[in-house]
Amino acid sequence: MIQQNFPEGVYKNKVEEFTVELKRLKLIRTRLGWARLAVVVFFVFVAWNAFQLSTLAGLTAVIAGIAALLFLVAKDVKNNRLIAHNNRLLFINEQELLVGALQYTHRENGIEFLPKEHAYANDLDLFGAFSLYQFVNRCTSEQAKQLLAENLLNACMSQSVIDRQEAIKEINKNIGWRQQLMALGMAEPITKGTENKIEQWLKLDQPYQSPSYKTLSNFYPVLTLGVTAAYMFGYIHSAIFSMIVFVFLLFSLWISRKIAETYSALSKIVDEVATLQEQLRHLENLHATSSLLVRLKASLQSKKTASDAIKDLKNILNRFDYRLNFFVFIILNTFLLWDLRQLLSLNKWKAINGAVVKKWFEALAEIEVMNTLSTLAFNHPVWVFPKISDAHFTFNGKNIGHPLIDPLKRVDNSFDTNGQGKVSIITGSNMAGKSTFLRSIGVNLVLAQVGSPVCAGAFVFSPVKLYSSMRIADNLAENTSTFYAELKKLKTIIDQVKDHQKIFILLDEILRGTNSLDRHTGSEALIKQLIREQAVAVIATHDVELAALETEYKQSIENYHFDVQVAGEELYFDYKLKGGVCKSMNASILMKKIGIEIV
Repeated sequence: MIQQNFPEGVYKNKVEEFTVELKRLKLIRTRLGWARLAVVVFFVFVAWNAFQLSTLAGLTAVIAGIAALLFLVAKDVKNNRLIAHNNRLLFINEQELLVGALQYTHRENGIEFLPKEHAYANDLDLFGAFSLYQFVNRCTSEQAKQLLAENLLNACMSQSVIDRQEAIKEINKNIGWRQQLMALGMAEPITKGTENKIEQWLKLDQPYQSPSYKTLSNFYPVLTLGVTAAYMFGYIHSAIFSMIVFVFLLFSLWISRKIAETYSALSKIVDEVATLQEQLRHLENLHATSSLLVRLKASLQSKKTASDAIKDLKNILNRFDYRLNFFVFIILNTFLLWDLRQLLSLNKWKAINGAVVKKWFEALAEIEVMNTLSTLAFNHPVWVFPKISDAHFTFNGKNIGHPLIDPLKRVDNSFDTNGQGKVSIITGSNMAGKSTFLRSIGVNLVLAQVGSPVCAGAFVFSPVKLYSSMRIADNLAENTSTFYAELKKLKTIIDQVKDHQKIFILLDEILRGTNSLDRHTGSEALIKQLIREQAVAVIATHDVELAALETEYKQSIENYHFDVQVAGEELYFDYKLKGGVCKSMNASILMKKIGIEIV
């Protein structure tokens, strides 16, 4: 299955589009720089001459110059934001071109999500270098990255898979919307730390809850500004005014002392809150018809939309941050009780939105994961969305390939197994493709159960728990040998089998850590036990004698093989799965090649 339609041209066009736009925006930035300089020079000249006429004319010129300069600065700030956003969009499309060429090992690999022990994660290379996560992930927030990892590690329920597929197909059509969501998230990626800060703040017992403090916050500025006006008009002597202001200062500091904990809980999160607002607004503006997207959008509605509510929070936090400037803090608190006013605004915000904030973070993480899988679908238009069978057990795959292998080099295979108590035994020579085939089945089943398209021409499966034993390593720290480590993993599988759980088992060269006789005896016993317990498994092995079990269990065992063609001293692999038992082995030829003298 070679991908003839990889959308390389789409990404190249977008790279060109954003490169041209970036040049335009940088030209505007240069012009704005010159314009600011011209405004300063012009109004300095005008103000100098205006002051020769009158003070009023000079002050008018200065004010006009400052206004013009501030206008140009605001335009420049907005333009710089567009430049940064455009750079992110350009980066996204350049990255897609690299991933399309299978150059993705510089990306985050998610190794932090790899459990110490897991049913299949290590065997299927879900995390780490050259991993599925590294290839697939397009999430920007820590929450979404974690959710994607959890999805890969845990199968979804069938209805969740169907809902995900519908949503992914809908988002897939809108590449512009998808890339905008990513670019907005890259501005200041949302972290678990920020979500945790907000959650901790929501749990805090806030001071000044009494309605009397609302009255105080309204009355206090009237008093302080009234006293100031009285002083300016000469009704209060300066010494008395200074004493009164000092009292105001002490009172404001006394009020602010209980507010420090709240400020500390919410400090340094404004930029991430701004990202949250922009991404939520982007989701709210999405025209959605699939049931999952409709539900996600509905979860963003409270008394206000989620983005408007988050904008209110951002504005409050921005006003709170005025306290970072000592002189501004002193003036605003002395005359306006600024901290108290912001705290009361936060308390009001909490009362309205506190119960739904977590849902907003969850909705954003979910949409980012679907955006990731939509990008995967867009990048691989010949992949298919699997169909779900309610009959346990069903696995029908046509032209299954490993998604991380270059499609120009990949060899795809078809494979079916249906019903319970079924064991497929795959024999074959070294390097013929047995392990890769097992991983192709496993990885595509994982993708299928997160709602993703899969690397196949057709794919029908039953929702199932996947277990594997392929890549076993010893553990010196725990004094565990390879053989014992494998036994521990097999015990986990056997426990699930005895409990008659709906599982699908992939085994590669089981019991390799012991002698050939024990390996054969143990493998044969395990296969018989799997059949008795109505389990379903695919087992790859060099032990061709295990294939003889087919004569005893004709309804339960089916033999397949990968073989090798030999021409002289050279080996040729076609990597195609065939029925029956392997007749050709290559170990002796390989040993001769490295210098072992075989008679």
